[in-house]
Amino acid sequence: MKHIYLFFSTIIFLGFFTNCGSKKDLQEYAPAQFLDAYTTTGSTGLELHIPFTVIQENQISLDSVYFRGMKSPLLQNEEIISEYVAKFHIKDPQMVMSGDAREEYGNKAPQRAEKSPYEIERDEAILVFSENNKTKYYKITGITEGK
Repeated sequence: MKHIYLFFSTIIFLGFFTNCGSKKDLQEYAPAQFLDAYTTTGSTGLELHIPFTVIQENQISLDSVYFRGMKSPLLQNEEIISEYVAKFHIKDPQMVMSGDAREEYGNKAPQRAEKSPYEIERDEAILVFSENNKTKYYKITGITEGK
């Protein structure tokens, strides 16, 4: 009888610790009606454009995106209201390379790598959004180069 009690206690104990962690579930539904996402290359790096047709801004908030080993905040495009943009700073055309560290003082560091919470391909991104004060994740697929 003691062995049965110990066995069930162990199962309950393990179940408690494996289920109480912060489990990040990938959402199957999109938090908005998105059009085809695409990238453009600017002078300082890569921009991920996520156009949408319908979004309920009073219920959800698009926060950031993981793409190609980096994470960047999503900002509403100033020129196209129905589009969000994430900027990934890879290079800086104003960067000064010199043997004298004082001349390199104003250089910005490149964006550091940040691992995605899910495995994604080169043409995929993980969208991080908030709904009812809970952080959720959605995978965007089929991202094309340029437009």
